[in-house]
Amino acid sequence: MQLPNLLKIPSFLQKLQWVADPVQYMEKAAQQYPDIFTGKIIGFGDTVVFVNHPQAIQEILTNDRKKFAAVGKLNRIVQPFIGNYSVLTLEGDRHKRQRQLVMPSFHGERMQAYGQQICDLTEQIFNQLPLNKPFSARNLTQEISLQVILQNVFGLSEGERFQQLKHLLPLLLDLFRSPLTSSLFFFSFLQQDLGAWSPWGKFLRDRQTIDQLLYAEIAERRQQADPERIDILSLLLSAQDEAGQMMTDQELRDQLMVLILAGYETTATAIAWGLYWIHQKPLVREKLLQELDTLGDSPDPMSIYRLPYLSAVCNETLRIHPVVMFSFPRVVQEPAKLLGHSLEPGTVLLPNIYLTHQREDLYPQPKEFQPERFLERQFSPYEFLPFGGGVRRCIGEALAIFQMRLVLATILSGYQLELVNQRTELPQRRGFTLAPASGVQMVITGQRARQQEAVLAPFPPLPASY
Repeated sequence: MQLPNLLKIPSFLQKLQWVADPVQYMEKAAQQYPDIFTGKIIGFGDTVVFVNHPQAIQEILTNDRKKFAAVGKLNRIVQPFIGNYSVLTLEGDRHKRQRQLVMPSFHGERMQAYGQQICDLTEQIFNQLPLNKPFSARNLTQEISLQVILQNVFGLSEGERFQQLKHLLPLLLDLFRSPLTSSLFFFSFLQQDLGAWSPWGKFLRDRQTIDQLLYAEIAERRQQADPERIDILSLLLSAQDEAGQMMTDQELRDQLMVLILAGYETTATAIAWGLYWIHQKPLVREKLLQELDTLGDSPDPMSIYRLPYLSAVCNETLRIHPVVMFSFPRVVQEPAKLLGHSLEPGTVLLPNIYLTHQREDLYPQPKEFQPERFLERQFSPYEFLPFGGGVRRCIGEALAIFQMRLVLATILSGYQLELVNQRTELPQRRGFTLAPASGVQMVITGQRARQQEAVLAPFPPLPASY
């Protein structure tokens, strides 16, 4: 079978580089084949066609379940974490049913109810920071994201179960902290339970304890149903499909684990990247503070969410450093052509978010952080796709964007921060995501008082070299 632009590097070396340094792997391949290439990697079968041309991505995502189908088993790499009944692993009608049950929990009116809580949690955590003592921004944003999940997803803010989950969830996710530890998920022969002291053995035991806590919470909530609760677990417990059927306990558990994996890791990383770029670029920070100050004291969370420059800063953060490198893989269902290349049934396609966001023809000077791009032009869902696309678009997108904007606005409005050093922060594999390698080291130098006479005056665009 003739595959598009097959890389000539030995298969084993490709797989090692994909796990150890996926950014270098993708960028070197794209230099040789800018729009489409075939690689030998781990995670989605042996051979994968990377696609980063917007026209081709549009064709793939708009032909779901016809020419190009999403096949849940290709996500088996995350199965040990999320189980068999989540929206990431199901296919066809079963996936459609599960998605329809979950999606209403993320409607706009639901998000509004969580807004003030997100701002309060951020202030509570930042108020505990000592002055002029370096800290990892990513560790702090993880703490915020974890508490948002426990309170808004699980509906827990106190008690023994809350404390146990608060302690255990970071331990479970700690396996994603580096390319080396992440390799446990990519190389199945490393998944050996050699006792509680071994990495995989510890993962299995932590997972079992967390499962016991989740099933106990689900059982308790079923017995004590409260229609006034608005946390996502409560909404999922009452959700019914067209036949009037509710989710089983295992389905609920698996959806909760997806929300943990997606909401904790990805949102925390995106906010950390945002803090890095805002403080790396003084003009961006100044303009953003001008905009925030126009809202006055104690602004409504929805007013913060609608700020245009804050939105542009968050979008540019997600463009230059998309947390997830690719959209949900698709499998060719019938003989097809893509960008002039013939594709046979069974070929795995990977719409590549990272490389699409780095295209010079879409984003001139793509390595430069320029939020104005998103004020000057509207990009299509096939040019800017930080949350994937098609029927497999991330279900937690609304909560992630909402949280990112509110957390960044709360931090910038209330605190004066500085980067510990001005070295370029590089992306590094952290499980299935790309996170800042050093965690973004910062210091808090004091509280910030709002400028009373703040007026958002016309602001010149950043110079091209900035």
